[in-house]
Amino acid sequence: MRLFSDHYVQALDAEERVWVDKVRTLCRDTLGPKAAEVAREDVFAWDNFRLLCQTGVVGTAFPLAYGGTEARMQLRVRLIEELGRVCSASASIITGTDLSTRAIVSGASDAMKRELLPGLCDGRLQAAFALTEPGAGSDVRRLSTTAQLEGETYLVTGRKKFITRANTADWLVVVARQAGTEARGTPALIALLVPTGAEGVHISEPVAKLSWYGVPICEIELSSVQVPTSWRLGAVGDGFELAQDALVRARIGHASMALGRAIGAIEIAATYCNDRSVFGERLGAKQGVQWMLADLATQIEASRALVFNAAAAYDRGAPDAAMMASMAKLHATDLCMRVVTDALQLAGGRGFLKNFPLERFFRDAKLNQIGEGSSEVHKTVIGRDLVRRAREAERHPCLHDGSTELY
Repeated sequence: MRLFSDHYVQALDAEERVWVDKVRTLCRDTLGPKAAEVAREDVFAWDNFRLLCQTGVVGTAFPLAYGGTEARMQLRVRLIEELGRVCSASASIITGTDLSTRAIVSGASDAMKRELLPGLCDGRLQAAFALTEPGAGSDVRRLSTTAQLEGETYLVTGRKKFITRANTADWLVVVARQAGTEARGTPALIALLVPTGAEGVHISEPVAKLSWYGVPICEIELSSVQVPTSWRLGAVGDGFELAQDALVRARIGHASMALGRAIGAIEIAATYCNDRSVFGERLGAKQGVQWMLADLATQIEASRALVFNAAAAYDRGAPDAAMMASMAKLHATDLCMRVVTDALQLAGGRGFLKNFPLERFFRDAKLNQIGEGSSEVHKTVIGRDLVRRAREAERHPCLHDGSTELY
């Protein structure tokens, strides 16, 4: 029996529950025990990647027709939560696969799907999502990478940064402005498939970073890279929508990963508080410690509900799915940072040591607050949407004549 009950498994069917059990077993027997070793240096976690491919976990992001299982988001959040509980690199492999291939699944031609998706599903191929630039991150419409159309070929030029797994990818999904569309107002964004071995593609060495070892990030320079129009994903102007769909899924994934890590941190801290004695009694017997754990555990359960609701909203195609994803990511990632900070505090000097998992959890928690839109960006998105909808929403019945004027 685990410390946190799995309330939401009841929403999964029998086959989906088998997947949860399978990933739990992988985490308990292999991924968890090896997590500290994976996190020692920032090289791609090939063993974890191969294992997740061989067991079909990577394939949950892909359609049945190409060898995948086309899992619902409600299942994927449970799998990512399990992985995030023990190993950020493993969880990132799953969320990163979704982020980098979603536009291919949604927008590639049938011929390109047949060529790429089976290999991406079973691990023979990898892709990377090249969106962020030195001057544009969350503000996708300010991208400066350009694609100049000449006949049936695009010439792509620009720089991308913070691109996860670029150094192991066979293909890039590059989001760029199509040159010559500025006269219509906002330049049309397009998404293009670019092979990493193409002439004019330069991928840097991995950039040193604080945490999330096992999934390196690189910078990319594109210098007049020739890309046939048949490798465009979707139509001209579809780049924004394709990127947004991938990002919504990734935000729900980040929330799930952070939630799993928070759960793991509480489990470790609570165990430590039972094992550690201070002033003649267990640390866990102190009321102050119990109150701290109670508050964190309650917030975790609230966040679990928010994440699962966001996943369900995405699965049913709800209009507010993107907003629910922002709320879930904001709450779960900020909560995770707080939980691992307090858990490390409870563990005292032990928690500060490299050979204790909370030190790694503490460093890993930070990126979830930054990647796929920082907490501040999501607050802005949520608040702006709320104010906009309030102008159109039904007025509260306690307002006199529907007015906010004094009376």
